Amino acid sequence: MLYNRLKIILIIGLIIPNLQSVTGQDFLDEFESLINEEKIELLPEKMIFTQKILWGESGILRKVGASNLTLENREKELIIREKMLKAHQILGYVTFAGMIAQGILGGKLYQGKKNGDYSLYETHKTVGKIVTATYFTGAGLSLFSPPPLVSRKDEGINNIKIHKVLANIHVPAMILTNVLSKDVNSDAHRAAAYTAFASYSFAMLSIIIDF
Repeated sequence: MLYNRLKIILIIGLIIPNLQSVTGQDFLDEFESLINEEKIELLPEKMIFTQKILWGESGILRKVGASNLTLENREKELIIREKMLKAHQILGYVTFAGMIAQGILGGKLYQGKKNGDYSLYETHKTVGKIVTATYFTGAGLSLFSPPPLVSRKDEGINNIKIHKVLANIHVPAMILTNVLSKDVNSDAHRAAAYTAFASYSFAMLSIIIDF
């Protein structure tokens, strides 16, 4: 059973290599700039698969007529994108605070195990559910947000690339932490939780420090 769960974790980790991050870019200014330069491309050359499924030229929202691929709709989509990514950023901070609280509770719970004290177990479990909900909600807001107008073509190492690489670590680590949550005092659970927290912390730092 654990082997099958680990396979699922690895698959999910591989299909989420391109978590979009909040860059603080003003999408409307970008939109107007491209219009003024007469370089109107309604969709970027590259999109992550979750965006392509919904917002691609043959995406679900195009096929059902919920958002036809027009200049006017793309402007609306960029507004939606900005709001979704702002919400993603806010939830990121909430998740980070929750992870810190979980780390403190988990440490006390681990120490209490020696004395048979499990009084913090339910609190730890409740906070864990909140962190899981905010984490994956935030990830969903990023993954399924409308695509930008253009694909970023920066070469070399930059904060966005580092953010994506770290996402490949904290996403499967977060999933593994939940899979192993039945035994919160196990070494495997603690290792997964610490890995998720460390990589998530550096991922947030990579966005704050723009380079």
